[in-house]
Amino acid sequence: MNAVNSVRRPKVTRRAWSNTLDLLGSMRFAISLLVILSIASIIGTVLTQDDPYPNYVNQFGPFWADIFRSLGLYTVYSSWWFMLILGFLMVSVSLCVIRNAPKMIADAKSWKDRVREGSLRAFHHKGEFAVHGTRAKTSVVLATLSAKLGYKFVTRESEGATLIAAKRGALTKFGYISAHIAIVVICLGGLLDSNLPIRLQMWLFDKSPIRSNTVINEIPPEHRLSQSNPTFRGYAWVPEGQHVSTAILNQPDGSLIQDLPFSIELNKFIVDYYSTGMPKLFASDIVVVDHKTGARVPARVEVNKPFTYDGVSIYQSSFQDGGSHMQMTAWPMTGASGKTTPFGGVIGNSAPLNAPIAGADGQTIEFADFRAINVENVSNGSGANDARGVAAHRTLKEAFDERLGSGAKTSKPMNMHNVGPSVQYKVRDKDGQAREYNNYMLPVDVAGERMFLAGMRNSPNDPFRYLRIPADAGGTVKEWMNLRATLENPAMRAAAAHRFALRSAPGSNPELRQHLEESVLRALTLFAGADNSIKMPNGQTVGGFQAIAGFIDHSVPKGEQEKAAGLLLRMLEGATWDLWQLSREQLGEPDAQANADESRFIQSSINAISDSFLYGSPVYLQLDSFKEVQASVFQLARAPGKKVVYLGSLLLVLGIFSMFYVRERRLWFWLKDTDHGTNVVMAMSSARKTLDFEKEFVQTRDAVGAALGAKLVETSDAAGASDKPGNAGAPSARSQDSTR
Repeated sequence: MNAVNSVRRPKVTRRAWSNTLDLLGSMRFAISLLVILSIASIIGTVLTQDDPYPNYVNQFGPFWADIFRSLGLYTVYSSWWFMLILGFLMVSVSLCVIRNAPKMIADAKSWKDRVREGSLRAFHHKGEFAVHGTRAKTSVVLATLSAKLGYKFVTRESEGATLIAAKRGALTKFGYISAHIAIVVICLGGLLDSNLPIRLQMWLFDKSPIRSNTVINEIPPEHRLSQSNPTFRGYAWVPEGQHVSTAILNQPDGSLIQDLPFSIELNKFIVDYYSTGMPKLFASDIVVVDHKTGARVPARVEVNKPFTYDGVSIYQSSFQDGGSHMQMTAWPMTGASGKTTPFGGVIGNSAPLNAPIAGADGQTIEFADFRAINVENVSNGSGANDARGVAAHRTLKEAFDERLGSGAKTSKPMNMHNVGPSVQYKVRDKDGQAREYNNYMLPVDVAGERMFLAGMRNSPNDPFRYLRIPADAGGTVKEWMNLRATLENPAMRAAAAHRFALRSAPGSNPELRQHLEESVLRALTLFAGADNSIKMPNGQTVGGFQAIAGFIDHSVPKGEQEKAAGLLLRMLEGATWDLWQLSREQLGEPDAQANADESRFIQSSINAISDSFLYGSPVYLQLDSFKEVQASVFQLARAPGKKVVYLGSLLLVLGIFSMFYVRERRLWFWLKDTDHGTNVVMAMSSARKTLDFEKEFVQTRDAVGAALGAKLVETSDAAGASDKPGNAGAPSARSQDSTR
């Protein structure tokens, strides 16, 4: 019994192995893998790859973001399952080629010269000729004609007859082999340039990503890859005047450090612009310093024009600020003081906000980015729309709410324009909470009025909402800042209300004028956020239009709210004018003259003061001057599989061209002596039946008849009907493409 089992077990094993090979080498298995690869490639194209994980959490939510991460959808092309599919596809196609290529090569080399007369007469495309001449002479004529038609041929003598076997287009067989080998070669190139070699080093040599911020020179060897690493793709950040000799390889759980055989020094980053302010050229003038020889090789790297040295290609990926120096003025955004403080910093660093400004204790400024050129859309802000670009037909509450919205949103056509330098920074409080700000250095022309744009957002995923500060006659924010501080002063609010009452009702009853003064003071107090009776749901006191809207909702009946709102807005605008005059008098400036420009300044100032309550920062940092330092971000890649992929692509093009545009044709002539000369039976076949082949058969048949000077005895047309005399319309033999 044991002997029987020992005999049967190898047979079962061989059968299972054979079935496995059949499955791997089957067309259905290969097509299934190709479909899966196509779907994965679509996902990798649609879904942004290698983004920080919090971005995916914000986009999909924590549940789906975690599932997608476990499936490797954020790094599709370097995931283990994608590379495994590539490997199986290589095996499947290779088995298919190994199984079928020898047969195809043998078939392409074969002349199929074992046919006989009966087999040729059974062909669908055939013809028969009666020739008045010897068989030898007829054979020479047909051989010459075959060569003229582009056929290769052989002549065989058998059973008192002559067979001429010719073939043309046998390259189509090699096209099939070439196309399949191309798939294997392309997959191999993809694996060579994939994350697989790095993963192998992590498995075999205990390499691991580093997860903390450390000085590169102090990173231990277990987190570094050697200069002989066969393939990698990483990034290097190089400020002007500095150099790097490593690249950062991002991994899902950290970063690997790739040591380079050379250093990259950035002399200067160059950016050129169109007349509209849009960039048209990014370039870096670099010097590559070879570590072995010390040679210094100057080069220029541009977008789509990489520089390759020692097998490593250097691409211009992007550019960033390299540590520009900022000189700024800190304007207080709260309190009744308008005293400024000089402030400075370096992009990439942070500085404590020690200015004597209300609410600034314990806060830190983190400088994030500086841009000398900003191309923005400045088409919004026309008189027909509010600050967000929303049409004027709206309710009172909507009108107030819309005043609090973004000043950059618009429904009008885009008008791209360079608005000058900007600085981006974060204000982090003592609890670790931060808001991000983006302030422009120069005033921007918005609907004919110059505005300083001060952007704010609570999260990096949110768009910036812009506070529009109107520029004064000197092109500064000084007058608006002083007006804001004056509004915070209770004594100045009372003086402005008194002046407004005297100016509005000079000959009125003192009691009526006193009542008007109290109403104006109440409006100014509400707008300044000094009325503790109007609060947000979280208990925070509010100001601006939101406070006035809240007061009207709580104190005025529904039917009279619109009338009351109009009255309060008119009083607010008039009292703000008087408040501005008081502010100018404090600075020793003459009173402003009432005109259209000054009225528009007051209206814009009121809007900006209302929006300032949502600005969320105790200071407004105005950029005064800067010293720009640029930095280039290079992508460094050693890609040995690139040439392999190019070779595979060439093989694929040749293979597809051969399969689609090269048709294999076979041509036979059977020559047999008769009492009156020679009888010639002609047959022709093709792997693919097309209209072109039908025409070619007719042309070849006619050419044979003309060359032999013989009459056609029997033939078959495209429909397969026989034209043999005396048997017109008789059905022909069944079509047969293979010989017997």
